Amino acid sequence: MILNIRIDHKTADINTIEKYTRQMDEIFEKIKNKHIIDEYLQIKTCNRAELYLVLDECYFEDLDFKNLVVETDDDALKHLLMLSCGLESMIIGEDQILGQIKDSRMKSLSEKNAGNILNAIFTKAIHVGQSVRKKTNINKGSISIGSAAVELAESVHGDLKCKKVLVIGAGKMGTLVAKALVEKHLKAIVVANRTYDRATCLAKELGGSAIHFDRLDEAMSDADVIISATGAPHPILTYDKVKNAVSTGKLSTMVMVDIANPRDIEDEVKELGVKLFNIDDLRGIADKNRKMRESEAEDAMEIIEEELQLLKNSLKRLEVETLISNIRRNAEEIRTQETQKAFRMLGDMNGKEKIVNDLTQVVVDKIFSDIIKNIKNAAENDNKKFIETAECIFAREESK
Repeated sequence: MILNIRIDHKTADINTIEKYTRQMDEIFEKIKNKHIIDEYLQIKTCNRAELYLVLDECYFEDLDFKNLVVETDDDALKHLLMLSCGLESMIIGEDQILGQIKDSRMKSLSEKNAGNILNAIFTKAIHVGQSVRKKTNINKGSISIGSAAVELAESVHGDLKCKKVLVIGAGKMGTLVAKALVEKHLKAIVVANRTYDRATCLAKELGGSAIHFDRLDEAMSDADVIISATGAPHPILTYDKVKNAVSTGKLSTMVMVDIANPRDIEDEVKELGVKLFNIDDLRGIADKNRKMRESEAEDAMEIIEEELQLLKNSLKRLEVETLISNIRRNAEEIRTQETQKAFRMLGDMNGKEKIVNDLTQVVVDKIFSDIIKNIKNAAENDNKKFIETAECIFAREESK
């Protein structure tokens, strides 16, 4: 069974996502304690947390899935394909999710948490995501979470050209913000990051300046707009930190946009008069973007439905891969043994051994070609009786 457990912007606000992301970790531990999990993979972004598991059929009456979406098999696969195409994103058609899926796959494979099944599923998802972007205009002129954050700041200040902007975080999300700022041709941009070298690299791209994290208070006091997107596990801008760093007169005109998960900026900062936005505030921009891409989303869904059937067929074939491998291995062992016997009987062949070897290889391949094809077809058609019969026919007793 393929199990997907998730929480995202479609079912929860950022506060609930933060809370239940931790609950998902607890649920995962409980499942591991009661069931054998063959493979698993996690995806975490600024507005979603997802878990994919491969395990035997099981029941979860003892687990609390409140506020979480739980889907299995076909539904879980369809969701992943839609996700890779940007159809499940807050900003429809955005490209960043595809990179996040690639990173999650590589991480899970390198840690040996994902195996053949999840590798096949996520490889297909990446392929479909790329294909949809080539065949449709789903991402044409696409905005990102980063550019939406800049748009939020503009909704308060208008043109940002004369404003000083502080970007906190030089990771992937911070880079998205940076790209959006570059398009606005802004001059006064400062980048802060715990790793100073990364801040320097990003600032160079922006034509701005980088600062060490210990100078954050100084940069904050001078900024008109602060966009924060770090991977910190706790708030980095607290009520007290902001109050002590920024003058009272400037607080009421300051705009802060927090696109981190967990959030970088405490809610209480609003009490200082700061105009504070977070992921939830991007929904208005997201709705406008969604309406623009409705027809492209329909075209994308047609591709997804076709690819979903191909994925399901490939997973069914994967179930008989062990049987097919055994058949091929056993046939090759017999072919090799009998070919060597023939060589000994024929004696000196004047270098023509390759002809005999190739002949026996072709004969074996042709004999088993239709057999293997029929086994794969049986798997695709859920013909379990055929597969069980094949397993009995081709079972080979170990030599005593």
